[in-house]
Amino acid sequence: MTNTPNTPISRMSNPGEFVPELKDVSAALFRATGNQSVPRTTMNLIHLRAGQIVGNTYLTILNTGFLRKAGETEERITAVSSWQDAPYFTDAERAALALLEATLQPAPHGRERVTDELYAEAAKRYDKKALATLTIAIGQINFFIALAVIGKPHPVSSLADEQWD
Repeated sequence: MTNTPNTPISRMSNPGEFVPELKDVSAALFRATGNQSVPRTTMNLIHLRAGQIVGNTYLTILNTGFLRKAGETEERITAVSSWQDAPYFTDAERAALALLEATLQPAPHGRERVTDELYAEAAKRYDKKALATLTIAIGQINFFIALAVIGKPHPVSSLADEQWD
């Protein structure tokens, strides 16, 4: 089905209209991850990768827009989907992307999602505050994944744009 400007895209109305506390939860998550211990670019890279993993256009377009506005190159943005062999990412960004993927994807049978080795690699790249912030950022995107895949907001490149029918 092709959507025209008058065809609704969203499955639900803005959930914040029915659950006004959502604004407070969202603001608290952004405050918790905005302490500058992890670069905002890294946050957007992992959030973009999360959108790719769950196959959600809203999250991929939104975080691509954030990265473009931050001045990221098209090569880095495009290569997020294949970050493991792309030469564009720092070791710290790779550790963050690996933590995100381990959290979102099923663990191999009989293994932990986040292995001790993966945790040690991330801990080598981030101090305690940054590692806690990164963990919260991964939880943050998981929170928004539910809204994005269930509610299906309009794909937008800015949070200032209208997202809900």
